[in-house]
Amino acid sequence: MSLAQSHYIIQLPKTPSVIGALDPRGIVQRWLTNLEVVLTTGSFHQLSSLFHEESWWRDMLAMNWDLRTIQNRDRIQDFLAQNQARAGLSALRIQHEGKFQPKLESPIEGLRWITSMFFFETCVGHGTGVVRLAQNEAGEWKAYSMCTTLQELKSFEEPLGLRRAQGTIETMPGGLSQGNWLERRQRLSKFEDEEPRALIIGAGQSGLNIAARLQSLGVSNLIVDRNERIGDNWRKRYRTLVTHDPVEFTHMAYLPFPKNWPQYTPKDKLADWFEAYASIMELNVWLQTSIKSATYDNTKHEWTVVVSRGSGEERTLHPRHLIWCTGHSGEPLVPTFSGQGHFKGTIYHASQHDDASSHDVQGKRVVVVGTGNSGHDIAQNYHENGAEVTMLQRRGTYVITAEKGVLMMHEGLHEENGPPTEEADLIAESLPYPLRFALDVHFTRRVQAAEHDLLTGLERAGFALDLGVDGAGIPRAYMTRGGGYYIDVGCSPLIAAGQIAVKRSPEGISHFTERGITLKDGSTLDAEIVVLATGYDNMRTTVRKVLGDRVADRLKDVWDLDEEGEINAMWRPSGHPGFWYMGGNLALCRIYSKFLALQIKAVEAGLVQAKL
Repeated sequence: MSLAQSHYIIQLPKTPSVIGALDPRGIVQRWLTNLEVVLTTGSFHQLSSLFHEESWWRDMLAMNWDLRTIQNRDRIQDFLAQNQARAGLSALRIQHEGKFQPKLESPIEGLRWITSMFFFETCVGHGTGVVRLAQNEAGEWKAYSMCTTLQELKSFEEPLGLRRAQGTIETMPGGLSQGNWLERRQRLSKFEDEEPRALIIGAGQSGLNIAARLQSLGVSNLIVDRNERIGDNWRKRYRTLVTHDPVEFTHMAYLPFPKNWPQYTPKDKLADWFEAYASIMELNVWLQTSIKSATYDNTKHEWTVVVSRGSGEERTLHPRHLIWCTGHSGEPLVPTFSGQGHFKGTIYHASQHDDASSHDVQGKRVVVVGTGNSGHDIAQNYHENGAEVTMLQRRGTYVITAEKGVLMMHEGLHEENGPPTEEADLIAESLPYPLRFALDVHFTRRVQAAEHDLLTGLERAGFALDLGVDGAGIPRAYMTRGGGYYIDVGCSPLIAAGQIAVKRSPEGISHFTERGITLKDGSTLDAEIVVLATGYDNMRTTVRKVLGDRVADRLKDVWDLDEEGEINAMWRPSGHPGFWYMGGNLALCRIYSKFLALQIKAVEAGLVQAKL
């Protein structure tokens, strides 16, 4: 049975109490030395002495120009046999400082492993990895989980730290004859003398992070966005919105938030940060600009893109890469219902919500259809402005609080006084998703215990809770569905106290009447306002709407997991040459923009051929 057929549910191993002397550094060093012998000699049949039969290798560009998860020793052997000659994984060396030196950990009861960060080289770059060694009954330490990530390309290192640019006019190409810094910026941003190698669609967190990464790698790029200001994708959302992830988890590439930044960021403050970020990072952005057409030339490996600017000017650009950064949720899913036209009240999708205080809603009956993040936030917003609110729930929702559960998610990694963000990112993403989901089952139980009183109150109020597939909670819900959960920032206590009502209707809405909604079980809900918090379609639908069937038909659906357990099409080859999806929350955009930028730079440097 494949991973997908088993719904990515796996059984974690049980390990014995430590047998023999425990020297984590020595154990890891010997293991790395023995692995390098296997890699150098090509004697991959000897992996049985280094890997458990049930083991995992997650590779991010080090061995293969893709994001891959390989399960089981035999498949790992085949993977290395196919890729080591080209990749040349070598020079494995242990982490000697910081938090992630070799150490024994017990992530759950009955499972112990030695975790260590390590460094390596390949033929084209330098990388960082994480290995987790578990002991068998014979006392042998073998890898249960291995991760390798390419971090930089040889000869194309980023100008960071000691490699930073001098910044003086004399050290700039062409000297003063090419203008000072400001004059160069103004000329470059117009793209009158050259073509951008990458055209980025959307100036939200996805577009800004990937633009900054590409610029640091020397890949010229241009962001186009239809909004009037950078950050409007957050600024124009509902008035009470704040981020649901803590500050240490939501930094952007190269430029972390200041130490006095709030734990959760109000949407307008974040929008202003985006605007400042684009300026500080010297990003090229054309606002009030939309895509009019885009076609791809398979022979030239380039796009012809016509854009329409707010001034009425049209420009034709010829980038080699088109990066779609319009938000991983895609187009709003707006269902229609029988009798909807007879309803005398107001119906709208959650994406159109501004703020209940903009209208006189005192005493009005409001039904919010859907119980995800947006549904809860909107219900709370209407309640706080005097409306009588009912949330219509079809199926259970996973609930975790920002106050407790979310902070527990980031313990030891993305937290105040935690390790460097780059190291925390690597550790957080080093486990294959199926393995992470299995560990999350145990984490979810911990959160349940910590939030017992609130969760019990919700159930008493008639709110259906759902821990997700296998009880894996929020990470799995986000990575596979992109929804189905609520990070509580104030609405759940209102539901538990009965101040916001809940109506469960597994079969959903039958039809609308003049006065409200009739459900399929025959019950009714009177309403003057109905908000459809019904989520969003696949990101590919936005591509089809803007670029048409010719492009969209070549693309894969994006998000959810593929057969190996990696995210479909996101941050990796999309199915269409020269087209890339970039999306996710603030943290994922920071982390995976590096890997997408490295793939694009590798194509530009001739290290890998663009896939047709």
